[in-house]
Amino acid sequence: MVEKLKVAIIGCGGIANGKHLPSLSKLKQVELIAFCDIKVDKARKAAEEYGVSRAQVYEDYDQLLQDQSIDVVHVCTPNISHAEISIAALKAGKHVMCEKPMAKTSKEARLMVETAEKTGKKLTIGYNNRFRPDSQYLHKTCQRGGLGEIYYAKAHAIRRRAVPTWGVFLDEEKQGGGPLIDIGTHALDLTLWMMDNYKPKSVMGSTFHKLGKRENAANAWGPWNPEKFTVEDSAFGFITMQDGATITLESSWALNSLDVDEAKCSLSGTEGGADMKDGLRINGENFGKLYTTHVDLTAGGVAFYDGDEESDAELEARLWIESIVNDTEPVVKPQEALVVTQILEAIYESARTGQAVYFD
Repeated sequence: MVEKLKVAIIGCGGIANGKHLPSLSKLKQVELIAFCDIKVDKARKAAEEYGVSRAQVYEDYDQLLQDQSIDVVHVCTPNISHAEISIAALKAGKHVMCEKPMAKTSKEARLMVETAEKTGKKLTIGYNNRFRPDSQYLHKTCQRGGLGEIYYAKAHAIRRRAVPTWGVFLDEEKQGGGPLIDIGTHALDLTLWMMDNYKPKSVMGSTFHKLGKRENAANAWGPWNPEKFTVEDSAFGFITMQDGATITLESSWALNSLDVDEAKCSLSGTEGGADMKDGLRINGENFGKLYTTHVDLTAGGVAFYDGDEESDAELEARLWIESIVNDTEPVVKPQEALVVTQILEAIYESARTGQAVYFD
């Protein structure tokens, strides 16, 4: 009988309860044995719902990390503490999954990669959109050369009015930014992963604070507080890779646009193109004629049966745990997430200075 991995959760808020805990609790290889939150009631509640009978509750993550029986730590805290906690956990001998974005700065993200390499522990970042059925299918298509050389792409993360009003999302100091670092990070990660291209050459960026100061604004989660809205409400980037490939990145929480897409990408290659605009569409040319294919990603095929596929969060959790059990690379490699962080940081820097940012 294989001994179960003992997993701890640091940060028992929305993302932990909405994604990590439900998914981990379904895995037979996992025991959830420790829960930590600065609001200890949240940790206690999570432990009661998902933990084993002997689960421990902490207010201080340093105390949690002293438990040598813990194998894996999931970091689900605000962006400002991602690097600090992840590095401490790695040094304490734990494998780490850190929620996206990897870190507030590229310097912190690089320290996370270096620490994982020095300790020999696994590190991954919570880019769960890679595990959606459309993303998995498109990635296999790209891997097999179905689109040829992908030389132009768009990363989409546009909301019309969906500003998160809870937690610290609007706090620039704690988050490092707004929609770009929150949802733009997912779109950029997907795009780079599809292209298998992690060598940026230059970045130009623009950020806007045009709608965030409005009182009683229409919003999916109710009006935001303009006085606390210290991050951008939209951001855009133009990225050139070392091989000449070009990516445009668009992100917003509030934008007067009906062209709304989140955590999606569009790709143009020498042999074909693809987008996630209306389901997954593959386009190309055969025998002198153009074609567009809508990929059927439903699990069914039999009347009254929709299949029993894992959710993207469940697949993410299972493959992460299996990478530890089998000692293989995680799907989301920390070096890839580092490049995402570097590009996002460059967009913010370019927007601040009005100048292009060049990579060595």
